[in-house]
Amino acid sequence: MASIHPIIIPPISTLLILLFLTTRSISTDSQSLSSSSIYDILESHGLPMGLFPKGISDFSFDSASGRLELHLLSTSPCDAKFETRVRYDYNITGTLAYGQVVNLSGIAAQELFLWLPVKGIQVDIPSSGLIYFDVGVVFKQFSLSFFETPKDCDVTAKGDQGNDIVLFNDHGQIAENPSRKFGRKHFEGNALRAVS
Repeated sequence: MASIHPIIIPPISTLLILLFLTTRSISTDSQSLSSSSIYDILESHGLPMGLFPKGISDFSFDSASGRLELHLLSTSPCDAKFETRVRYDYNITGTLAYGQVVNLSGIAAQELFLWLPVKGIQVDIPSSGLIYFDVGVVFKQFSLSFFETPKDCDVTAKGDQGNDIVLFNDHGQIAENPSRKFGRKHFEGNALRAVS
């Protein structure tokens, strides 16, 4: 009959094994937290998954304050097509609360030929099927169904930054671009043309 001999573990080995197991469980917990995608976080806050586009390289989220920061794969702005075009910068920040994102930066919505910075986004609780973009003076409303899944985001063409401010006077159009240089264009007749 075989006898079983107990294995004697020296005290230092016990400490090392305990330390290894503790570190492993801590790293597993942080992995499960970091493995939550931005889309999971949006859904847990009552927001649609398609609020941000595909192609997010990394993000950070502080669950205590709700502070969110994310970066896109492309370092250039990109556009996604919903009911209208929405432009996403490389860096997007905001504060998440249930059913809304406030203090938002890095997103703009197109209205005719103007790009309006989106300062906040909210959905109705319970859902009315609408989502609202706060663009400063008004809330633009869209169908929530447009934001069910993340959209592809097309990098904007060089020079198409969408930051032009278009002014009209009696003599024609004056467009101010981001470099603050003015260009004057005259139109024949009464035809007005939009420039972005």
